[in-house]
Amino acid sequence: MKTVLMVAEKPSLAQSIAKILSRGNMSSHKGLNGTCSVHEYTGTFAGQQVRFKMTSVCGHVMTLDFLGKYNKWDKVDPAELFSQAPTEKKEANPKLNMVKFLQVEGKGCDYIVLWLDCDKEGENICFEVLDAVLPVMNPAHGGDKTVFRARFSSITDTDICNAMARLGEPDHNEALSVDARQELDLRIGCAFTRFQTKYFQGKYGDLDSSLISFGPCQTPTLGFCVERHDRIQSFKPETYWVLQAKVNADKDRSLLLDWDRVRVFDREIAQMFLNMTKLEKEAQVEATSKKEKAKQRPLALNTVEMLRVASSSLGMGPQHAMQTAERLYTQGYISYPRTETTHYPENFDLKGPLRQQANHPYWADTVKRLLAEGINRPRKGHDAGDHPPITPMRSATEAELGSEPWRLYEYITRHFIATVSYDCKYLQNTISFRIGPEHFTCTVKTVISPGFTEIMPWQSVPLEESLPPCQRGDTFPVAEVKLLEKQTSPPDYLTEAELITLMEKHGIGTDASIPVHINNICQRNYVVVESGRRLKPTNLGIVLVHGYYKIAGATRTPWWERSQWRPSPADAELVLPTIRSAVEKQLNLIAQGKADYRQVLGHTLDVFKRKFHYFVDSIAGMDELMEVSFSPLAATGKPLSRCGKCHRFMKYIQAKPSRLHCSHCDETYTLPQNGTIKLYKELRCPLDDFELVLWSSGSRGKSYPLCPYCYNHPPFRDMKKGMGCNECTHPTCQHSLSMLGIGQCVECENGVLVLDPTSGPKWKVACNKCNVVAHCFENAHRVRVSSETCGSCEAALLDVDFNKAKSPLLGDETQHVGCVFCDPVFQELVELRHAASCHPMHRGGPGRRQGRGRGRGRRPAGKPSARRPKDKMSALAAYFV
Repeated sequence: MKTVLMVAEKPSLAQSIAKILSRGNMSSHKGLNGTCSVHEYTGTFAGQQVRFKMTSVCGHVMTLDFLGKYNKWDKVDPAELFSQAPTEKKEANPKLNMVKFLQVEGKGCDYIVLWLDCDKEGENICFEVLDAVLPVMNPAHGGDKTVFRARFSSITDTDICNAMARLGEPDHNEALSVDARQELDLRIGCAFTRFQTKYFQGKYGDLDSSLISFGPCQTPTLGFCVERHDRIQSFKPETYWVLQAKVNADKDRSLLLDWDRVRVFDREIAQMFLNMTKLEKEAQVEATSKKEKAKQRPLALNTVEMLRVASSSLGMGPQHAMQTAERLYTQGYISYPRTETTHYPENFDLKGPLRQQANHPYWADTVKRLLAEGINRPRKGHDAGDHPPITPMRSATEAELGSEPWRLYEYITRHFIATVSYDCKYLQNTISFRIGPEHFTCTVKTVISPGFTEIMPWQSVPLEESLPPCQRGDTFPVAEVKLLEKQTSPPDYLTEAELITLMEKHGIGTDASIPVHINNICQRNYVVVESGRRLKPTNLGIVLVHGYYKIAGATRTPWWERSQWRPSPADAELVLPTIRSAVEKQLNLIAQGKADYRQVLGHTLDVFKRKFHYFVDSIAGMDELMEVSFSPLAATGKPLSRCGKCHRFMKYIQAKPSRLHCSHCDETYTLPQNGTIKLYKELRCPLDDFELVLWSSGSRGKSYPLCPYCYNHPPFRDMKKGMGCNECTHPTCQHSLSMLGIGQCVECENGVLVLDPTSGPKWKVACNKCNVVAHCFENAHRVRVSSETCGSCEAALLDVDFNKAKSPLLGDETQHVGCVFCDPVFQELVELRHAASCHPMHRGGPGRRQGRGRGRGRRPAGKPSARRPKDKMSALAAYFV
């Protein structure tokens, strides 16, 4: 029997599709990576009985990165990244072992059906899966087709079965367009980001951002926010005057009239109009009109509109809204949420999704009436040729979904019902008045048929009192005429919804990436989200954008209008949306097979390389703005530890990225992030005489000492930059791994558990690679790592002096030497926390390595691997929480 491998984009999606296709008659088990499940069942394929294996990936299998030294900021000129730096595809998440997992499941299979999301990214993942699986599949016979692509827009029985019946092929051109975008963003973003970050963080201490990043989409997105900020700052209010009149409609009611001139900006002229009208006693009716008007139902919902509404009305950030929509999709509640289309195809079954809502407690009456009377065909929108508009696929309640997903689902459902409802019809009644020489108007709207506003009440026409019956020539007593003085007001900061609109209009990003770009400028501390989800640029964001403009000078003509092949680098396109919009058009041509991948890539990189060199040569212009806004390193921070070269105090700069700066030597030393730094007992490193500092992630987390110089300049060949004393292989230093290491971590492959000598009386042992922390021997007076090793597992023994009043030892004993893994006394006193998992593959691994088990070097040839007894290892693993 032949085997068909089917691969979806997410584990939950794979399970849902397998349930539909197998009609629930399937067996399931976890794959070797512990994350993706495999669902198996039998059925027919290509007219024969086969065994189906449905599994998944977790998004992209591979990611693009530079090779070797080109990932090291200090060793490579950023300009080399545009063309000279080679790239390679690496596993996006090495911990998932996704390539090995796919190869194990694909080995010996005869066919593969790709159920990846039906967009450009999905097509790209298709070929990542094929690169892993095709080499291990059975070879095709006689040119038989073995690779198939399923295209679907929702997780419903009908859509999935139809997709299985109409299998196609993956689109190589769309995958290439994604490859091009990835390489452009990697090379351009890294080159500019590395140069900016090193240049400015080497000069200023209060930038408060760990990365001074640039992105071809991210930076124009920030530019929109700063442009609005500049308009607010440069705004000068103007005073204007409005003539307001009020007439008595009857004994108990008056009408407020709108001045036909609206407003005037000259005080004397406004006063003249007031003088001409205030003496009049009556307002004469000059005309009346009644018009039936309609408020159109909304267009079908696409991604951008969903994100706009989620931000402006639901208070959900774009990225959070997108993640919520994707969960609703994978659970089968809505159709695919990434679409640019606002037009339903003629053959789309609109009644099917509507019937799903016929018994919903909130809108059942509206839906039943539509089904009985006949639905209204949705308005003709834009057909982007991708997916149908976002549509609810099955009924759900708040109790079923939870608060946040329900709010988004409710809006999607109400919007869909509104698109097949009728327009709101209302009567607009208008009376035109004349008071002296001036003309005024009063307009009232009265609803005739609510239409779609019944399901979207926030769109309804406001209830107003009707106008009194009258005709031309009638008069009404004037109750009051007065002059109101007002001022023009500045625009407010951009809302996320307004920013999304601007990004869509100018072609910045895609419907899927727009939320990512907005999230990036927030995370990089370029903007902050204020009330009403308004985006206010920070000082750093403003200076960056103004710096790009200053470097650009006055030139604003887009490069493709000047000369396609000789673009001028002296322009503002690093921050303007024009160049990215042009690049996106070229990428779309690749996806359509109308442009050559290599030519587009080469030409675009050449354009940005020229811009980069001009930017580097002109960086002084941006630096002048930085000098005004930020403080030099020498004037920032507070004295903390002594430099080993000049023996003067170095200043600790706490703002991201935290670092130490010696103003005398003009040297800056990076430190570990996301924790606290303090002086470590005024002890010094025996190698360079720098005072040690202690990094800590909190009272229940990890902490370790480090030498600022060794952390940045590794002293031994087997050490890498960014290692603390808990990874230092110095053979005799009292703070090093060699003296404080105990044995191999119970969780990760390469980590060593190291005693934290500063943690008493709440002693800790922590892995120097992963996040495993063992809390042990609370209230012990002293804990030392012994020179002796355990006979069972070769781990270093611990020598513990317990508090006499709280000693766990029998009798009056207070001192005990034992193995933390094997000794039954110690096992009862160890509590492991923060471990990600306790996978069986990690149990019973090598214990102590050469060098007293401190992780130094490899096991000598011919020496058997020391393994911890399974029962003892399991006992320790039981403490994971």
